[in-house]
Amino acid sequence: MKPHRRVGTRTEELMDAIRTRIAGRALATGDRLPSVRAFAETMGVSPSTVVEAYDRLAAEGVIKARRGSGFYVTGANMPPLSVGEIGPRRDRAVDPFWVSRQSLDADATMAMPGCGWLPADWMPNAALRRGLRELARSDSSLLCDYGSTRGSLKLRRLLLGRFADEGIEAGANQLLLTGSGTQAIDLICRYLLHPGDTVLIDDPGYFNFQALLRAHRVEIVGIPHTQSGPDIAAFEAALHAYRPRLYITNAALHNPTGATMSPRTAHRLLSAAAAHDLVIVEDDILVEFEPSPSPRLAVLDGLDRVIRIGSFSKTLSASARCGYIAARADWIDGLVDLQVATSFGGPSPMATELLADVLAGGSYRKHIAELRQRLARSRDQAAQRLAPLGIVPWTMPRGGFYLWCRLPEGLDSADIARRCMDAGVILAPGNVFSISQSAAPFVRFNVAQMEGDRVYEALHVAMATAR
Repeated sequence: MKPHRRVGTRTEELMDAIRTRIAGRALATGDRLPSVRAFAETMGVSPSTVVEAYDRLAAEGVIKARRGSGFYVTGANMPPLSVGEIGPRRDRAVDPFWVSRQSLDADATMAMPGCGWLPADWMPNAALRRGLRELARSDSSLLCDYGSTRGSLKLRRLLLGRFADEGIEAGANQLLLTGSGTQAIDLICRYLLHPGDTVLIDDPGYFNFQALLRAHRVEIVGIPHTQSGPDIAAFEAALHAYRPRLYITNAALHNPTGATMSPRTAHRLLSAAAAHDLVIVEDDILVEFEPSPSPRLAVLDGLDRVIRIGSFSKTLSASARCGYIAARADWIDGLVDLQVATSFGGPSPMATELLADVLAGGSYRKHIAELRQRLARSRDQAAQRLAPLGIVPWTMPRGGFYLWCRLPEGLDSADIARRCMDAGVILAPGNVFSISQSAAPFVRFNVAQMEGDRVYEALHVAMATAR
């Protein structure tokens, strides 16, 4: 049920508000609408205006009245859920779905400094090809059967060994492999959240967290992000004001800013979470790019109220997809059943076997070391080439492939992104990452996708014509 976007009377505005809630599944079939008096107070109108709006919606069949009980959603003509319709309308240049589609569907002629992955020729292709040849000689069951409920034991053992090196003492019953890192978050949201719950995310923060949480019909509250991690004062205030269920973040090489959480911030964050019974999801997908370990929430917490997730799409292959969840054993048990219900088993055995073979091989550590060095050079070069354009990094990250940069005064990154798109260059403008829409002067650049002159020339032309 697509919400109307016309300008009309207060009655029509109230009708549109109800339609929008139904379209976004904030109100589902059979749900009771707010009372006339309560909705009137919320919307700042008279009760008679609400009565008229409810009566007109009832006449359309959208809701129905029950004598002595109130008004209820009928579900008549309700369309499939459209995640893009949930929340406020955004300019297409700052809509995360649009940005994701442009990057995922781009052809070889496009330059993609706005995407979130490394170029294919930066990946360990020789090791992947060797692994694929080994797979071709594998037992037929590996090539044809479903995955086990918890995923490849071989890959899980490798991950547990890496956890132990960090200081996380976890057993095999605390680790679950998933179809991807995004699926890992989706399973956690399905397991722990109910529609209407509140979730905290970073502002700015990874835009697909916003998109996924919209699909779960939860309230999203942004926490300003600083160069040492989340703003603790704002975080503590949000805990008191909203009683959130989850906080989702990147502690290492934060996306999009590249910031690293300080030990003091990590300690205060965990203390506040414990006091308010908050669960933290720590996305560690970029941790391999750190030159040395930074404070890890899962390490400090011991997987008590912190859930660690990750995947291999940034370091090995986005084609052989696999993610993981490390958490309390009782939560993993519940998540195993949920994954069986939604996916009938764990990730592809072929994908997990391939990833395990590459991770176990001696070439992986060398590959990561080379990536870190190459990215360090690319970050420096990108910052130097952006400087004459007046584009300045907010901070210089310790690692990774993102630069969060401020444009010159008076320029809007959405406008620059539209102009660059006409030149075949895909950017990631700041407000894509900001739930409060307060990052218009910023752009996230992927330095690995900025070799050559094309990106800088497109930026120069776009900025000159925008002034």
